[in-house]
Amino acid sequence: MNLFVEEIPASDISPKTIQETPSPSTDPLIARSLQKEQYFGIIGLAIALIAAVGFFSRRVEYAIGFAIVLSAILIAFFLFV
Repeated sequence: MNLFVEEIPASDISPKTIQETPSPSTDPLIARSLQKEQYFGIIGLAIALIAAVGFFSRRVEYAIGFAIVLSAILIAFFLFV
């Protein structure tokens, strides 16, 4: 079986050089302008949820609030340590 071997023309770049395509500065799949509104919406939803639970049981509202504050403190602690 005879295989045809074609020679590849030499380029200006050495064979050991790897070229990398530059990454785009803005990714069209990430909606950066909506992030602040999303954060405000999530925080507002969490406050409304705690208020709705607090309407039925004040103890559960305090427990949820304590858990959220303790979680935030622990996340900040482990993030910066």
